[in-house]
Amino acid sequence: MASVQSPITAGRATAESDRALRKIVIASVAGNAMEWYDFFVYGTAAALVLGQLFFPAHADPLIGTIGAFAAFAIGFVARPIGGIVFGHIGDRYGRRASLVWTLLIMGFATFGIGLLPTYEHVGLAAPAALAGLRLLQGIASGGEWGGGVLMISENAPPEKRGYFAAWSQLGVGGGFVMSAGAFLAVQALPHDQFISWGWRLPFLASILIFALGVYIRHNLPESRDFENAEKAGKTAHMPVLEAIKRHPKEILMAMGLRVAENGGAYIFLAFSLVYGKFVGISNSVMLTGVMLAMVVEMGAMLAWGRLSDRIGRKPVYMIGAVSLVVMAFPFFWLLNTQSTPLIWLALVLGTAVCHGAMIGTLPALVGELFSTEVRYSGVALGHEVASIFAGGLSPLIATALLAHYQAYWPVAVFLIVLGLITVVTLKFTHETRQR
Repeated sequence: MASVQSPITAGRATAESDRALRKIVIASVAGNAMEWYDFFVYGTAAALVLGQLFFPAHADPLIGTIGAFAAFAIGFVARPIGGIVFGHIGDRYGRRASLVWTLLIMGFATFGIGLLPTYEHVGLAAPAALAGLRLLQGIASGGEWGGGVLMISENAPPEKRGYFAAWSQLGVGGGFVMSAGAFLAVQALPHDQFISWGWRLPFLASILIFALGVYIRHNLPESRDFENAEKAGKTAHMPVLEAIKRHPKEILMAMGLRVAENGGAYIFLAFSLVYGKFVGISNSVMLTGVMLAMVVEMGAMLAWGRLSDRIGRKPVYMIGAVSLVVMAFPFFWLLNTQSTPLIWLALVLGTAVCHGAMIGTLPALVGELFSTEVRYSGVALGHEVASIFAGGLSPLIATALLAHYQAYWPVAVFLIVLGLITVVTLKFTHETRQR
């Protein structure tokens, strides 16, 4: 005779399941924040200081910044490599094992950047070493996002997957806030000291973050969906090849969805610092605005994720993509006022509304496109290949357009193109909320 659970037993089991999920969410968010701090600290440094130290161009400081952003793009070129390698590890041996390795590599690379000699001391060896360490950062981050997302979404109840999966992005936002805050703090130093050694401190501080992150990741329980697939003998032998064979359309969908989300994010959060310097806005105003925008977005992400559980992933994502198109020109109009409240309003609208609606929905949406046994690889491929053209090249292209035209309007047009690519992709993407 089949046993029947009593209400008390069922309630106890539910409470234990909720506690386990909360533990996974907290640990995942903390680990993600620590790893993305390492990745974002380079983007902030590239906009503020790395150009003049590693890519000197005495005629035009924008040219040096372009060099720094070129090394920034190298990290994105390497991300698909990390996605393939760690997607294979995550689908074959578990999400947790993959995430521990990504953090180890990221921590080593970020700490190493803080120790590098500059162009003045070793010439061309300085930008070469910087590019090499940035390559390692890219490989690590390429395996990080998919694993961090799946660790939460694969343990969440299906009817709340959008909301819980959105929590994974709080780690990304937290990492950015910590990196911006670190540079805001060291910019309080006298300018000579900041240029001489102060800029290194946010990179060197990563050793403490790295140690704590490894401890958290090592004690994280494995994904429920992966454990079920492993028990059923459904793990793929070559998950990357299986993902390409079985889900080619879904990989292309994930790439198209990523264009506006990732490209827009780095225009709003990295290039905006460059544009602020160009029009004479102080770094402290811009950095404070970026931090404020990201803090607001962290709450907005959860709201957008919860809304996607109610009305569907596609409608919420469409709100973000269309808002990006609409906001492209007003974003720069608000910055050009040089009014601090309006500058902060531009950053909050661009980040929390345009980007927030997309990034809050993306984790559940792309995860639901793929079957469990190849999900890590499929998510990583779609997410990371697109990051080369979207996030990696966007600040580089935007800075080059600004240097050539000495005006904001080409960058605004570029933002509109990014948004329209994702709008078209959404037209061909099926709703996944009920899957």
